[in-house]
Amino acid sequence: MNEGEESALASAKGKSARPASRQPKKATAKPRKTQPKAKPKLRLVDRPTARRLIRFAAAFVCLLIAIPTVLLVIYKIEFIRPISTLMIQEALTGNGARREWIEIDDVSPVLYHSVIMSEDGKFCTHRGVDWGALNAVIEDAIDGEKTRGASTITMQLVKNLFLWPNRSYIRKGLEVPYALLADLILSKKRIMEIYLNIVEWDTGIFGASAAADAYFGRDATKLSGRQAALLTVTLPNPRKRNAAKPTNHMNRIAGVVRARARKSGAYVTCLE
Repeated sequence: MNEGEESALASAKGKSARPASRQPKKATAKPRKTQPKAKPKLRLVDRPTARRLIRFAAAFVCLLIAIPTVLLVIYKIEFIRPISTLMIQEALTGNGARREWIEIDDVSPVLYHSVIMSEDGKFCTHRGVDWGALNAVIEDAIDGEKTRGASTITMQLVKNLFLWPNRSYIRKGLEVPYALLADLILSKKRIMEIYLNIVEWDTGIFGASAAADAYFGRDATKLSGRQAALLTVTLPNPRKRNAAKPTNHMNRIAGVVRARARKSGAYVTCLE
């Protein structure tokens, strides 16, 4: 083998000994992580329905304010003689409602003196609501104690004019703003006049005039101190208490009311 062949052979071996060139690997796409689907929000109502409900609630609240306001403005007129929701109920159920309107100036003063001293001693000074008494009732209710009445004469008036007779927290909640409204629109004298003419004194007997005649056979202008006190004691439970046939308990309370009525001077100045 000559030198030329040896050189060609060595060259061929060197080429075969070289490592084969690596082919570039194709980049493999990494699998994308799928985001978990957001859970749909639970909605009781859709947005259009919610808007309609809000509009309805707003309109309802406006009516609750507007209707009593308009009626109270009308009732401010002296010759208007309001009636109560209970009077309407009695008439619709066929039981009948007896009432003879009497002007406040014609009522025996001893009657409204007795009513104020028994039902609402701060009638002439509060603005429709006795906040001290109301707060005391709320605290008693929170503590689980037996609650006592905190309704002012003005609160009783708006209850009789605009609300239902059955007790409930909803009714009590409405009495407060309505009483504030009534005290703002009506005079104390007008409040007492309407109250004494629509309050229930027995089943189907409304107002002082009808009560004085039904129980004592006399006019409300001529009530004695004892008769006025007995009528007043009847007010908290007129369907179970009879002013013409008082129990010993009623007579005892009436005696206290009558004694207070004699000393009512400073408490009744807004009606004099």
